[in-house]
Amino acid sequence: MGDIAMNTSRRSVLQGMAATAVMSVLSACTSDSSSSSPSGSATTGSGSGAPSGSLAWDAKGWSFDATNDVYYQIGRSYAATPQAPDYQTLGIFVPAKYLTATKNPDGVTYTATVNPSGSVGGFTAATAPIVLPVDTPGYAAQKPPTSYSYNAVSAYLKAGFVYVWAGMRGKDSNSTSYTGNAPWGVTDLKAAVRFLRYNASQIPGSKDRMFVFGMSGGGAQTTIMGASGDSALYTPYLQAIGAATTGPAGETLSDAVAGAMAWCPITTMDSADAAYEWNMGQFSASGTRAAGTWTAAYSTDLAKEFPSYLNALGLKDASGKKLALESSATGIALSGSYYDHLVGVIEESLNNFVADTTFPYTPSSGGMGGPGGGMPGGGMPGGGAPPSGTTGPAQGGSTTSSTYATIEDYISSLNVSGPWVTYDAATKKAKVASLQGFVTSQKSPSKSVGAFDGPSRGVGENVVFGLGTTALHFDATAEKVIAANAARYAGLTGWQSAYAATEYTSDLAKKDAVGVDVPTRVNMYNPMYYLCDQYAGYQKSKVAPYWRIRTGIKQGDTANTVEVNLALALASYGVKAVDFATVWGQAHVKAERTGDATTNFVNWVVKTLA
Repeated sequence: MGDIAMNTSRRSVLQGMAATAVMSVLSACTSDSSSSSPSGSATTGSGSGAPSGSLAWDAKGWSFDATNDVYYQIGRSYAATPQAPDYQTLGIFVPAKYLTATKNPDGVTYTATVNPSGSVGGFTAATAPIVLPVDTPGYAAQKPPTSYSYNAVSAYLKAGFVYVWAGMRGKDSNSTSYTGNAPWGVTDLKAAVRFLRYNASQIPGSKDRMFVFGMSGGGAQTTIMGASGDSALYTPYLQAIGAATTGPAGETLSDAVAGAMAWCPITTMDSADAAYEWNMGQFSASGTRAAGTWTAAYSTDLAKEFPSYLNALGLKDASGKKLALESSATGIALSGSYYDHLVGVIEESLNNFVADTTFPYTPSSGGMGGPGGGMPGGGMPGGGAPPSGTTGPAQGGSTTSSTYATIEDYISSLNVSGPWVTYDAATKKAKVASLQGFVTSQKSPSKSVGAFDGPSRGVGENVVFGLGTTALHFDATAEKVIAANAARYAGLTGWQSAYAATEYTSDLAKKDAVGVDVPTRVNMYNPMYYLCDQYAGYQKSKVAPYWRIRTGIKQGDTANTVEVNLALALASYGVKAVDFATVWGQAHVKAERTGDATTNFVNWVVKTLA
């Protein structure tokens, strides 16, 4: 576990240093502090770094969709001193029953106040959940809304929810005047949440019932939002954009949320490369894992690092048994209680599929690419999802069109390259024999070695943790492994001197405009940092009490261990509820056992709040 210790102790030095470094940023961002507060409006509390009144809500700025009975506002800045005005605005979409409104003299807009008696779907303006989509594939930016589409928000508003779509910076939004690298995306979303609390009396919806939801990189940032509530690491970043820190009455404002819904979250970047090679890479011998290449040796060495990381997490199963990896006669640490648990998760996923599916069965090639499943209505996040199949669960991402007459036929197809699954017709249960059999059949690696931190800095995540458009190395485990083995790698095919550990060491030490180094920013974007006691961030944030996690089990985008470990850590942390499932036959999509993602998410929120 040496790499984690190094990551958290040697380099996690934000406090003090960052607070001092940010003052120059604040000076530039708050030079115009003379704007006056509108009559009767709230003002920001001291220490917010915000011009007085700039965060006040405009009660006169509502538009009305009379056909569908919706009030909405778009283009509202949630930062008092925005660095990225083209991203740092939001749109709010509200069931009309939650407001009492009168038309303004312009004949177009409305002045509205909260109506405490109106109700939709069993919710009122005081109890309605607020849902915030995070549509940031690959940690990309999320553009704020610039137009209105009822289709994009109808499912949520019909259920009585308030829908808030906040713009967020990302790896692709870097400009000459601001950056979008980590942690600015989550910082922006935190600022939006604080803005809603700052204006709580004028915006319908319960500020104690905020739920974030997203897939892939959006799922990752959803988990970070859920785990990092009120983390002090974000304070200088929030101050730099003038996020609200205190409310109109001087009360401290929070950026914590109540719930997180993540599909296929690509997260836990400090261990993701090692996890990928342990889970999948060790069973592959092609491409960058072909014999004789330096990357094949690198793959093996990364895989060997994963057990020490895993064992240090101290994860436990539902019965309280500690989960660990142990050495094995074949392969790398393919034994122990954690190994058995992971195989059990795979087996449960297959048996859920057996229970959910009616035969004859034909996998569908349809898939969902983001939180909106196609995002109708001009690309607004969260808008609908493709229909599920009628003969079984939605199998998005499958590449086969074969029809299987019986479950036995399907099981036989899984064993075509060698037996690893058996099926008992009497109990209608399948048994998975090994992780290797599953991976070889269902989850071959789709990424090169250095899946998230590429040796040549050519992976998207290298930009996520970079500086502007400059990609940087960020994986301290990779630094450690290459430093220990570079002489051996140099004698193998494909090695270049530019891959040396000194390149990683140099990058890891680089600091952003707020004065924060790369490993600290990696911690900020790692939900496990806040959930597990070997990290410095353990119990230093407000973790969301409600979680729902779904992942396509066959995706080659990340290791199975990522979501499995997150669910285990949350349960051990003591959150109120973790609804976790891997979905058989699905890949990197909005994976659901049955039904469609939007309906299932809405139903989960309703059930959670019942």
